[in-house]
Amino acid sequence: MKCSTSRSASSSLPRWTALTVQLTWSHYGVLHRVTAWPELDFEQQLDGRWTPFTPDPGQDRFASGVAMLDRRAWDQFLDFFPSAERAFVNTFKTGRLAALAVLTQCPSLLAVLAELPALTVFLAHHVALRGEARPAWATLNAVHERDGVYGLMEWLGLPASAQSLGILAAVAEPDLSRRLLAPFRAALWEPETLWALQHTPTLTERALLARCHAFAA
Repeated sequence: MKCSTSRSASSSLPRWTALTVQLTWSHYGVLHRVTAWPELDFEQQLDGRWTPFTPDPGQDRFASGVAMLDRRAWDQFLDFFPSAERAFVNTFKTGRLAALAVLTQCPSLLAVLAELPALTVFLAHHVALRGEARPAWATLNAVHERDGVYGLMEWLGLPASAQSLGILAAVAEPDLSRRLLAPFRAALWEPETLWALQHTPTLTERALLARCHAFAA
C-alpha cells in the first residue's frame, strides 16, 4: 500500500506483534495473508515462500477469507490502524476484506469512500462489473485523479449524476451482496426506479432488492 506512513513504523513493532496482527486464512490448502499496517501487502504462500498477489475481491479466495476471519482476528489487526482507516474498514461486516483491498489499492479515495461506503463494493467488484480480465486498479486511480468521483461512477457504468450519488450515500447497509450490484446499477438508469429509490426512507439491502428485482432476471 502506498501511504504517507513510513514502512519503518512497522519495523519498530516487536516481531511477535507483527506476526500476530496479520490476517491469515486458507483457500484450498493455500495460505493467504494481509500483512500488518502500514504495508498491508496481499500475499499467498507458494512452495513455502510468501509471494504478492493483486487483490480481486470477486475471487473465491476472498470468500474463504470472509468465512474464516472472525471478529477477534479483525479487532487485533485493525487495532494498529490510524483512526480514519480503522473506522472505514469497520463500516463493513462481511465486506471488510473487500474494503481493505480497495483501501490498499486506492488510498487516496479514503475520504470519498468514507462518505460513500456503498461505492466501495462497486469498486471492489469492478473486474466482473466491467468485464475485465484482471484487476485494473491503476486505471481506476487514474480515472479518479483525472475526473473525480463522477468519473469513477461513469467508469463503473453508474449514472454520473447527483441523484445516483445521493442514493449511494443513503444506502444503510454498505455490505451489498455481489449479486445485487449489476441489478442495482441497471435500476439507477431507470427514471421511475431512480425516483422510487430517492423516496425510500431507508435503503436497506431488502429495500434495494424489492426495487431492483425486475433487473435481476
